[in-house]
Amino acid sequence: MLKIWGRLNSLNVKKVVWCAAELGLPFERIDAGGPFGGLDTPDFLARNPNGTIPLIDDDGFTLWESNAIVRYLAAKYGHGSLYPDDLQQRADADRWMDWQATVFNPALVPAIYNLLRVAPEQRNQEAIDTARVKVDRLAGLLEQHLTGRTWLTGERFTMADIALGCSVHLWLNLPLERTPRSELERWYTALRARPASAEALRLPLS
Repeated sequence: MLKIWGRLNSLNVKKVVWCAAELGLPFERIDAGGPFGGLDTPDFLARNPNGTIPLIDDDGFTLWESNAIVRYLAAKYGHGSLYPDDLQQRADADRWMDWQATVFNPALVPAIYNLLRVAPEQRNQEAIDTARVKVDRLAGLLEQHLTGRTWLTGERFTMADIALGCSVHLWLNLPLERTPRSELERWYTALRARPASAEALRLPLS
């Protein structure tokens, strides 16, 4: 059985849990990180020397880095569906996964940290405001891209929708002002309607 280490309120763990559920894979999730600790134990570090989550063990094969895990699971168990056969469509999915990891997430993380991880009196309001402006602009870019498309790469739901969907889920549910984005909201509603997304996109945020 697939094993997944990581607490479910981690954005990156959400991706892996959703991907596994989307593929119908039985899995065991082991709470780790944050209040659960366990990332500095010899056993964990032997599997992931970075001491980060998520981490998986798939029949003896261990892998860390959330988007790498999603790609691996999608390629192994969802080739032709979550992992497109068409090279250009797969490159498109890869592009949006990389954008999520290198552009959208870095802009969003300060808001997540300050609004969900620290006490109100310790929040850095300047960091929150800067993040809000940056992510709102990026959401506009995403809104434009989704216009005329059902999913990120067109008419087929792929691994890219999982990765970016988890980030957008947090963005749309943080207590922040946002510019209304009808296409983004339509896409997000479609993501939440997928039964496999229930655990990853649960509310309230935790």
